[in-house]
Amino acid sequence: MTTGTGRVLLATRNAKKLTELRRILGPQVTVLGLADVPDFPEEPETGATFAENAIDKAVQAAAATGEISLADDSGLSVDALNGMPGVLSARWSGRHGDDAANLALLLGQLHDVPDERRGAEFVCALALAVPGAEPLVEHGRWRGRIVREPLGHNGFGYDPVFVPVEYDDPARTSAELEPAAKDALSHRGRAIGAMLPTLRRVLGISG
Repeated sequence: MTTGTGRVLLATRNAKKLTELRRILGPQVTVLGLADVPDFPEEPETGATFAENAIDKAVQAAAATGEISLADDSGLSVDALNGMPGVLSARWSGRHGDDAANLALLLGQLHDVPDERRGAEFVCALALAVPGAEPLVEHGRWRGRIVREPLGHNGFGYDPVFVPVEYDDPARTSAELEPAAKDALSHRGRAIGAMLPTLRRVLGISG
């Protein structure tokens, strides 16, 4: 891989994901979103795994823009639902990105599941694509359980019903954590941490 420009394109229109990545990477890296580059046709997510979807998005963005590109595909895997909603997490209710509907459906499906069987984990696959090079993927997982009603106003997606193992006693959902605490533990934070040495090398950033 060649040395980059000190900036990276995160292939998303999710403002909260952009904020999270900018916070984790700090001021040395300029993080662009899809709204910051010329429009290009975005293919639907059809992969069977988080990694397949992340690679497809990153490669597509790099090819269309010429930018070093990151893309993540992440979601919630619930033990009692045999790993679902999984790659369907963002559109579990049928409408992509409808957090309230997704939460309501999930809690309804788990209504009769006892507390001891409500284990779950967040999963993130993060892909890095440099034009002309093979993409790389790193993974992050965050174990916890699903509570019976949403709590907290930070975060997004399933954060209000997910209690991480690190905050189980006393119980605090991911949406109740301060951003720095979440970044240090989350599935996305762990995937970014694993990718960071490679990303720094590609962007020519020392330290």
